Amino acid sequence: MKMEFGESSAANPSQEIVWAKLVPSDSRYSEVELRLDEMVICSDVMFPSFDKQEWCKVTRNSDLCSATIQNKSSNTILVDEVAIPSEDSIVVKCGSEIIPGPKKEGYLSYRFEVMSPQECIKEQLKICLDVEHAKCSICLNIWHDVVTVAPCLHNFCNGCFSEWLRRSQNKHSNVLCPQCRAIVQFVGRNHFLRTIEETILQADPSLRRSDEEVAVLESHASIQSNLVLKTGKKLGRKRAHSSLNEESEELEFPCPQCGAEYAGFLCNPNTVHLQCHACGGMMPSRNDIGVPQHCLGCDRAFCGAYWHTQRFGGSDSHPVCCHETFKPISDHTISRIPTLAHENNWHEQNITERCIRQMGKTLQDVISELLIRLSNREIDRTRMQLNHSEMITAGTYVCNECYDKLVSFLLYWFRVSMPKSFLPPDASKREDCWYGYACRTQQHNEEHARRRNHVCRPTRGSNM
Repeated sequence: MKMEFGESSAANPSQEIVWAKLVPSDSRYSEVELRLDEMVICSDVMFPSFDKQEWCKVTRNSDLCSATIQNKSSNTILVDEVAIPSEDSIVVKCGSEIIPGPKKEGYLSYRFEVMSPQECIKEQLKICLDVEHAKCSICLNIWHDVVTVAPCLHNFCNGCFSEWLRRSQNKHSNVLCPQCRAIVQFVGRNHFLRTIEETILQADPSLRRSDEEVAVLESHASIQSNLVLKTGKKLGRKRAHSSLNEESEELEFPCPQCGAEYAGFLCNPNTVHLQCHACGGMMPSRNDIGVPQHCLGCDRAFCGAYWHTQRFGGSDSHPVCCHETFKPISDHTISRIPTLAHENNWHEQNITERCIRQMGKTLQDVISELLIRLSNREIDRTRMQLNHSEMITAGTYVCNECYDKLVSFLLYWFRVSMPKSFLPPDASKREDCWYGYACRTQQHNEEHARRRNHVCRPTRGSNM
């Protein structure tokens, strides 16, 4: 009698939090998720019938890191090689081996695995939100690429507020919030609210705009990074400042071109400013030059390339980040595999490093070759975790963080396209994990991370 894939007998387990799992030794079978403090586990039996049979009851212990398993079958079961007769119980801890039968041969074994506190907390965190509070007051629809203005902290679609910003700057000295009419001093993309925006649309697809509406919004959107807006007069004063130097003092961190001319350019009272993500310094937002001011991978602003062309080297009052923080991909160099490569799985990182060394190459050699293939459109960019991934080439300016993400993506592609025979012997013998790179178990279970190959595409789970 061979036990097949396990399942829970709970009436509606999807409403509870997964606190532990029974992980099968054969990756072809699914994990059994434990969501209730006390659950009876059933298994399908291949022979002599196809009925579901109870074989154990798992009860969560008060220490939250162990459980008590009671044998509910008519046979003896094995727990860590100890025979447990019918109706007897035993305490199991994370890593315990459970076999729903009296011997190892012919039965599918399971490993008891307790979820880490961090994973449990993530599942518990939920946000309740009234959809009306997630609407742009300009278009009255759910935000699209939401931006937040300060100091009033109201939220709008990027495209909607970009149009408002353009019209306001053409007609007025100050940009007012469309919702409360407060003077806007700062606007930036809100990545946290963007996640909420996407969650709302997934929950209620009827709130989605048409493709045509989205295309129009995105064509108007101009806010890529944090913008600091100059105001016509300082808040709290009864009269405007009389000189340009006094006006420049209205910004907490004025840029060098607010009061001085560099490379033929001088900021005017309506100039929109960007704040550098690396050094915190300011620079004017300019579309009239070919010098990149935003990392194409994350849309954040970096000032090094801009000030280099303006021939401004920085000062005590005007910080400027160095050239190394933001440069073309082809100018970056690398000597170690990024820690985030292969989903932070150091076992897979070690295998990749051994493969490169076995080929007689350096990491830089491999990345340079892959960049050529990327620029030639020979690499599928589906898993590239960068914004505007289709636009990225070896000449694209990116920050160091995005470069590490790009290298991690290229190393994944390097491994999945490598014939299994090219892998070290100990690595080539491993079976693929069902969940591939998306497996969460590899993050907290050292044995699972080592024993299964995770540099592969998921074969289980519709959302992967």
